[in-house]
Amino acid sequence: MTGISTSDGMRDSLDAILRNAVAGAAKVPGVVAMATDRRQTFYAGAAGRSRIDGDAPMTTDAVFAIFSTTKAITATAALQLVEEGRLDLDAPASTYAPDLGRIQVLDGFDAAGEPRLRAPKRAVTTRMLLLHTAGFGYDFFNHSYARLAKERGQPSVVAGTKASLMTPLLFDPGDRWEYGSNLDWCGQVIEGITGRRLGEVLQARIFEPLGMRETSFTLTDPMRRRLAGMHARNPDGTLTAMDFEFPPEPEIQMGGHGLYSTVGDYIRFIRMWLNDGEGEDGRILQPETVRRAAQNHLQGQAVTMLPGVIPTLANDAEFFPGQKKSWGLSFMINDEDAPTGRPAGSLGWAGLANLFYWIDRRNGIGGFWATQILPFGDPSSFGSYLAFETAIYRSL
Repeated sequence: MTGISTSDGMRDSLDAILRNAVAGAAKVPGVVAMATDRRQTFYAGAAGRSRIDGDAPMTTDAVFAIFSTTKAITATAALQLVEEGRLDLDAPASTYAPDLGRIQVLDGFDAAGEPRLRAPKRAVTTRMLLLHTAGFGYDFFNHSYARLAKERGQPSVVAGTKASLMTPLLFDPGDRWEYGSNLDWCGQVIEGITGRRLGEVLQARIFEPLGMRETSFTLTDPMRRRLAGMHARNPDGTLTAMDFEFPPEPEIQMGGHGLYSTVGDYIRFIRMWLNDGEGEDGRILQPETVRRAAQNHLQGQAVTMLPGVIPTLANDAEFFPGQKKSWGLSFMINDEDAPTGRPAGSLGWAGLANLFYWIDRRNGIGGFWATQILPFGDPSSFGSYLAFETAIYRSL
């Protein structure tokens, strides 16, 4: 198999996009972006600074809190257990994670502001968790969860506690699609089956075979020294550096958002999906599992816009507005050719601090764009990412 040869024109074009992203009034502080074909990374670039209040340059080996780009990795471990016959996607997920059996449905609030709870009409399954149809949400995308957090002290999932997972369902399992903490629960399913912490499972089954040597729920000292700083976008468009780390020893290793990684490591994961489950040092998934996971599994539900409910954490956000999107196990699928050049049937998603990736299995290319900015849907980072993806397709 021949790989993509990076011309000087392509590299100059992509370098310019990164430089422009860190220039001007609405700049991002720093960015790392890479693109790969089925064989190798054909572009790797960095621009800007690791923290806007420091002098250290952003480098291609920078470490990022990757937030929800964690989800596809956790889903991959679940699919491995399906292949081994240890996980039935359509059995009650409480078979493996008993605490799920305690979760009730939120039917609004009474006159005193107390949550009205009832039993769900059906059990949550692991398939629903992978598809975001189980009924869980996020407080920064859902008004009811935001109210529970504000008025009832419901902890944020970023706290890494069991209590933060014990949110009520927003609707009966399977009724509709809503993006939320489903993959955190999927991590609990994996732990229940394997009897091991999620990080140990991912290390042995995914990170080691793929050569992902700097992906972990815990920062090592060398990783911390290269940790990209977090930033808040202020209402006037300026940026403020902020100190942020996930809890170093969380009660729950969150399969939906808790990993740190480098862009180079994540590119290895993307390349495995481009190669039908084959990694650099062994097979991760069977080709048929990959093909099945890359198909739409929603049954009449629709992927919708993400409404920003907590302004400091999320703006209203949507990939390719006006175009139909579906969901696989566990990626967004664009059902129409995207304006960037990404063909219909490709996979992709994002992380809260404005990290974005795509996997185009038809053409055998994918990429990852990483910044550390809140709130999600930052126009500068998201717009520059779309320009990056577009430039790659135009060059090819």
